[in-house]
Amino acid sequence: MKRRITLLLVTILLLVTTTTAAAQSYSFSLDQEVVHVFWNSDGTLALDYTFVFSNDSGASPIDFVDVGMPNGNYDFDSISAYVDGNPVTISSDYYGDGAYGFSVDMGAYAIQPGQRGTVRVVVGRITRMIYPDDNDANLASGEFSPTWFGSAYVHGTTDLTVVFHLPPGVQPSEPRYHIPRGGWPGSDVPEFGYDTQDRITYTWRSPAANGYTQYTFGASFPKQYIPADAIVTTPAFSIDMDTIIAWAFFGCFGLIFFVAPILGVISERRRKMQYLPPKIAIEGHGIKRGLTAVESAILMEQPLDKVMTMILFGVVKKNAAAVITRDPLKLQVVQPLPEGLHAYEKEFLQAFSDSNKTPKIGLQEMTVNLVKSVSDKMKGFSRKETAEYYKNIMERAWQQIEAADTPEVKSEMYEQSLEWTMLDRDYDDRTRRVFTGPVFVPMWWGRYDPAYSSPAAGAPKMASVMPSAPAGRTASVPGSAFAASVVTSVQTFSSKVIGDVGGFTSKVTAKTNPPPKVSSGGGGRSRGGCACACACAGCACACAGGGR
Repeated sequence: MKRRITLLLVTILLLVTTTTAAAQSYSFSLDQEVVHVFWNSDGTLALDYTFVFSNDSGASPIDFVDVGMPNGNYDFDSISAYVDGNPVTISSDYYGDGAYGFSVDMGAYAIQPGQRGTVRVVVGRITRMIYPDDNDANLASGEFSPTWFGSAYVHGTTDLTVVFHLPPGVQPSEPRYHIPRGGWPGSDVPEFGYDTQDRITYTWRSPAANGYTQYTFGASFPKQYIPADAIVTTPAFSIDMDTIIAWAFFGCFGLIFFVAPILGVISERRRKMQYLPPKIAIEGHGIKRGLTAVESAILMEQPLDKVMTMILFGVVKKNAAAVITRDPLKLQVVQPLPEGLHAYEKEFLQAFSDSNKTPKIGLQEMTVNLVKSVSDKMKGFSRKETAEYYKNIMERAWQQIEAADTPEVKSEMYEQSLEWTMLDRDYDDRTRRVFTGPVFVPMWWGRYDPAYSSPAAGAPKMASVMPSAPAGRTASVPGSAFAASVVTSVQTFSSKVIGDVGGFTSKVTAKTNPPPKVSSGGGGRSRGGCACACACAGCACACAGGGR
């Protein structure tokens, strides 16, 4: 049996299944990985990978490489591969666990034990990779995760570089980058540049990455630069016409045994993110006033990592806690607690103070209580009307901030409405757009960001310090730096405290909105296998393979 290493090419959401029974003798380091991602004017995607492997002494030779693809819409004739500059054969004889892919035969250039080699893989054309942007109807969006390997085979650090080449004609002020996900150890802000064809490039690089973690990068750009029919308006898991015809031919049994399980996976995942109990959706009458920004976020079923960040900002602003370290996140809780804290804020601080359990467990308990509290407060009121009421509060807050004519006023109004602005599902990009000039950092910001030094504690570490600052705030910093710090707080909280947001939310949902009980009589469901589904901007999926 030929030994292979399976490379997986994916762009976003996936469930990974690794094979441990094979390729147990593989052991190598991925010293460097560079991938150029070309978003072309015809709406296709092209990839140019360079991998530098160091094979361990005593390990199996790296003689085959299986490259998994995110979908079946790739041009096989556009694929080429090279080992140390020498062309090698591409075959459709694919042995990866994913549904689609191809094989690279290393042939006479297999990387022997104790040797180092460079593998280049080029895929010239992949379609159905660009999607509508979730936040702006005028933008198209794409996300991409570079190939990674099973942790059983790869070790050490990887110098990883990802370069996005945006479609020709895109102007510097038009595109937007997405904040990297997956615990990316480099800068969230890519380096802006141009390639040899004068196409705008976004470059992320980190020498501290590794070869076994999925990092996800993304960008959005105006739809006008690609054909309208190149933008996928149906989920990436949608069934093509040939498959539909085949199923129609074979009848209802195919629908029952194939479509139903897929739809069930999607429905179950969506349901797990709906943590409000069904009874809150039973419409009453009128608006429930007096909810806090955090309670409003729960009412709108905002992502729980955002809700956690809003609470963190609140307790720091109220001088109830200070951040000691951000990685891992540790808080110094003030004793006795100041007056005026909400119940969920006290429970939030308790989660970081209880030595008998991890903060994650305490935060789940706090969130369950918070959801139940909001549900009780909404009895007899209209959820739809109430949500719209608080959305209007959020929008008015943003309008006042945007209309402010001086940095001092804009900064003061933003400080007062920080949590309300976070109700905006576009709050990250909007924060970056609004704060382009200097920002007067509030006095409490040093309690949130340990890396920031206020003038009282020493010279500021950030640039653009102004001679004087308004009462109650420190000197100014560049708005872009402050905005980036604010909008990355959610990702930091997610990756450093609660981990996978979906898993965290499902634990809450299990108590606040549990699924209906299934009768114990008859039926059954097998577990295992590989499934994936997408419902987001720039989405595609595939199943991972281990290697053999």
